[in-house]
Amino acid sequence: MATETVPFTPQGYVELKAELDKLKSVERPKVIQEIADARAHGDLKENAEYHAAREKQSFIEGRILMLDDQIARANIIDFSGDQPDLVKFGAFVTVIDEQNGEEKTFRIVGDLEADITRNKLSIGSPLSRALIGRRAGDNLEVTVPKGVKEYSIVKITY
Repeated sequence: MATETVPFTPQGYVELKAELDKLKSVERPKVIQEIADARAHGDLKENAEYHAAREKQSFIEGRILMLDDQIARANIIDFSGDQPDLVKFGAFVTVIDEQNGEEKTFRIVGDLEADITRNKLSIGSPLSRALIGRRAGDNLEVTVPKGVKEYSIVKITY
């Protein structure tokens, strides 16, 4: 059975690897110490510190397992050496919203790297799918949950 790969930009891979390393070398030992300290306070049934530390440990261990899996299946895609005439994975794409004239720059990244607050769009998002394969100067319509949005591509960089 083939294992599905997970696309990453080189920067995204480095960031997630750093997060994994921090979880393993800093956060995990810290929460283990918190649990040990909470146990020293006695009765565990009504010990809020103990239960909070165990919950935090559960989150950390789950995140470690998920990141280990994703990083093991990583496919690092780097088009930065290519000519920036087409929108591809990892591209920084500047678009103008035709309805309000607002200009925004997005980066098309893998699902784990996506963060709309930092203008990083998942490759699976409607806007990313509409942008892939387009050129600067192209106009496009994107169906989003609020309706149809129209954009013009201003610039593509890597």
